[in-house]
Amino acid sequence: MDNTQIKILLVDDDLDILEIIGYNLRKANYTLFTAENGLKAIDVAKKEVPHLIILDVMMPTMDGIEACEKLRAIPKLNNTIITFLTARSEDYSQVAGFDVGADDYIAKPIRPKVLLSKVKSLLRRIPSKTTESIVQLGDLTIDTEAFKVIKDNKELNLPRKEFKLLTLLTSKPNKVFTRDEILDTVWGHEVIVGDRTIDVHIRKLREKIGNTSIKTIKGVGYKFVVASE
Repeated sequence: MDNTQIKILLVDDDLDILEIIGYNLRKANYTLFTAENGLKAIDVAKKEVPHLIILDVMMPTMDGIEACEKLRAIPKLNNTIITFLTARSEDYSQVAGFDVGADDYIAKPIRPKVLLSKVKSLLRRIPSKTTESIVQLGDLTIDTEAFKVIKDNKELNLPRKEFKLLTLLTSKPNKVFTRDEILDTVWGHEVIVGDRTIDVHIRKLREKIGNTSIKTIKGVGYKFVVASE
């Protein structure tokens, strides 16, 4: 996809940040939209459906955490990547951000070249349009566009990370995905999480879709099992 076809929404109440980061994104030929707070960001996102939203945490009117939660409730933004942009380093801010569906975190100030490299990395996480949107595996149906999982004719409520993990594992049934592959795809390079994080998400998935579907390959990773293994 050409950069001019990629829409990025930059949200920050600091006009200097909007100008500096906005300048570098436009210089890289991205189609840029801006907003000064969470409320305006939601309005713009609904209208433009950006590929990437760069969202400040601390803002008036509506902060980034609340805005992210509301953005994640909009079905047509399911495939939009959301990353927080903030000078805050407190752990609780990051945890809160990921809990409401953020994909990553960018600390400011950030050098232009590093920012553009980070943006390219984030955009690679966007699902390919050539990928089948409906995955059917036995009594399990996954609709990647509608962000739905149906098991035994009942829709399951999966948080974003669990959905991304399940989508990854079912993209190639019976393939063993290493822990590094899972961390890279679901959490990204820049996010520091432990092996325990993967295990917890796997356990929650098993509780919802059944214990026999996801097999642990000790010392390597996990795979989604089809047929009778």
